[in-house]
Amino acid sequence: MNTLTELLAFWHAQADKLGQQTLQHIGLTAASLLLGVLLGVPLGLLVTRRPKLAPWVLGGASILQTIPSIALLGFLIPALGIGPGPAIFALFLYALLPIVRNTVAGIQGVDAAVVDAARGLGLTDKQVLRRVELPLALPVLFAGIRTAAVINVGVATLAAYIAAGGLGEFIFGGIALNNPAMILAGAIPAAALALAFDGALALLQRQPVRRLVRVGQALLLVLPILAGLYLLPRATSRLLAGFSPEFVGRADGLPGLQQKYGLRTASVVLAPALVYEAAHQGDVDVIDGYSTDGRIRAYDLRVLRDDRQAFPPYQAAPVVRAETLAQHPELTPVLAKLEGQISDSVMTELNYRVDYLHETPRAVAHAFLHQRGLWHDPLPVAGGTIRLGSKIFAEQYILAEMYEALIRGYTGLDVDSKTGLGGTSICFEALRAGSIDLYPEYTGTGLLVVLQPAQAAIDSLGGRPGAVLAYVRQEFRRRYGLEWLAPLGFNNTYALLMRRQQAEQLGIASVSELSAFLRK
Repeated sequence: MNTLTELLAFWHAQADKLGQQTLQHIGLTAASLLLGVLLGVPLGLLVTRRPKLAPWVLGGASILQTIPSIALLGFLIPALGIGPGPAIFALFLYALLPIVRNTVAGIQGVDAAVVDAARGLGLTDKQVLRRVELPLALPVLFAGIRTAAVINVGVATLAAYIAAGGLGEFIFGGIALNNPAMILAGAIPAAALALAFDGALALLQRQPVRRLVRVGQALLLVLPILAGLYLLPRATSRLLAGFSPEFVGRADGLPGLQQKYGLRTASVVLAPALVYEAAHQGDVDVIDGYSTDGRIRAYDLRVLRDDRQAFPPYQAAPVVRAETLAQHPELTPVLAKLEGQISDSVMTELNYRVDYLHETPRAVAHAFLHQRGLWHDPLPVAGGTIRLGSKIFAEQYILAEMYEALIRGYTGLDVDSKTGLGGTSICFEALRAGSIDLYPEYTGTGLLVVLQPAQAAIDSLGGRPGAVLAYVRQEFRRRYGLEWLAPLGFNNTYALLMRRQQAEQLGIASVSELSAFLRK
């Protein structure tokens, strides 16, 4: 019941955005479906006339269908950039197989005696196709279009990861924030759209053949209109921002900036792995990022000064299950070997080597341990197994590799690494459930995303790193039985970033100056 109440409240609060995302979703689906019909039907007809092409055409469409959608989008981004272009193209490719296959099946299912009779009346091959085969094949062909429509409504949720909008923005934001109401806010309308497309096409499919011909012609007129919904005007501003789903929903992310600075800018949602590349390529002007990210140096980005301290301290430290520490007390001094060892500049350099120089996280982590005299060759496994987790970005991979090497080198415990677990909520819930024993976390994230105390409690900490750590440590121990060990030494805070050259030209060095520029 609580989830239902939260869902209804979320829909009410986000009604405008829900309407915009729904129209975007319809537009993406209709545009890709139109392209699928315009190419898929002629390809299917070609196969019926040239059977030798069937293995190539149907085989190629089948191969496209097997490519994971997120991987296909990744392949298309270098060629088409971000936004609706690669999303529509990927959806079009997924629509091809059911449309081509059903076109072939529909034409081949026409009674040969009917075709022979038509030819006996003197009709040419084109006339037979247009007046006999296609009308009789339309019910089967429509079934293929129905299948393609349902597939595309579902896959279109992934378009949110590449700034193409749609209902996936709510879904991925909810996943990142462990917010069931937010997930349902996108998932339920997406499911309703799939049912609506399927139901409407099923109703059309049941029409008599003569009427179905007219319906098919009308469909070719309606789909472009539905596709045009994507082009309806949207909020604009002097600069376009690209934000990760988690940043959009976190209290210490965009909502906090809007409250502290009155920041208002047109924005798109992007996968965390794409925000830096989007800024570098000029697809967006402002992005969220992390102050120690190596791509800041690689892409010559400027970190905008948080002059009103909207972002709390984000000291990095390992979070460990108390049961694990009690069972393996030797872990505490081993994990403490990294205490104070990594400064902001050192972490930025390590990230740069992974993100830009493409060195492996393991190589970078091991080189650092050798340099600091912390390396020890792995001991024979003589005890239990420590399940080590991490989030899905380079810094976390590097830290996980350091911890794995230290545990193996100093304790003789085995390590089962479960890296790339996604956002904060996934790692934290895995730790609480006992699926992992420890992972690197940040005090600001623990405070605002996990604990979510009242504003008065946050204000009482005054943004002091020691006070934030003490509060988080106490509350994690009391509520969850989890221990925060000693910080590593660096503060990886959220940040707003711009291309340095553009920021200098516009005279923007702080978030306040950005907000003032947008209000002009």
